[in-house]
Amino acid sequence: MTTDHAQHDREAEERILHDVEKYGCHIAMLEAEDHLPSFAYTIGLYKTFGHPEIICFGLPVKTMAGLLNNACDIIREGGSFVAGKPYEGLLEGYNMQFLEVNKASYRDYVGYAGWFNGNFDFPLLQFVWPDKQHHFPWEENFNPDWQFLQPLLDRNMAFKFLEQKNLGVFVMKQAYEGMPILKVYHDEDGDWQFHTADDHQVEDVILVALEQVTKLDPTINHLFDLPQGYKACRQHREDDWEYAPYEASKDDEEADE
Repeated sequence: MTTDHAQHDREAEERILHDVEKYGCHIAMLEAEDHLPSFAYTIGLYKTFGHPEIICFGLPVKTMAGLLNNACDIIREGGSFVAGKPYEGLLEGYNMQFLEVNKASYRDYVGYAGWFNGNFDFPLLQFVWPDKQHHFPWEENFNPDWQFLQPLLDRNMAFKFLEQKNLGVFVMKQAYEGMPILKVYHDEDGDWQFHTADDHQVEDVILVALEQVTKLDPTINHLFDLPQGYKACRQHREDDWEYAPYEASKDDEEADE
């Protein structure tokens, strides 16, 4: 598995270098997965043209690639984009806007851009599209069915989950008594469980809002991208989280021993 991943990284890096040299930029595309939306972003705009890189979420990847390529063509011809200004012509019939991405989100989404630039000290804009009624995600009347298709990367750094803040989740009450959360389960149905230890009793489990867990332990916020059917584990509060497939029946049996 490690060898396959390393080979994939090498091939991706070679494509990036080739495309930037030939076209001035590369478009990285990632399909939607479980509760996470699709997204695409540029690599090379900053180095080649001194322009911020651009990221877009929530549309079919080929559509986003087309939008980003159109933006790259405009930049190549001397144009530019800035945050907070409406733009016509990028998506037929709709105005678009850009947001300035908070650097706290860079490692979550644009890892290859960090590799290419040698660091994450480069500007990044988020390309934001409206709903069919021309409302943007930050506006009150935006289509609620689409609210998690475009995480707004200029805000909400304390709650990165693409879930409702009041989503009910299961937590061991010992977490509220000072014990660290060491295991997190995201099951195939999308439910979340937060455990302080392997051994627990039914009466130890309480139901709270997901936002309350992130406030109790801000490191939980890093798990927003934990896939369904996976668990995240660590030995101590200060350790990094490690992801692994979650076999519900086996893990539940271990927890009940």
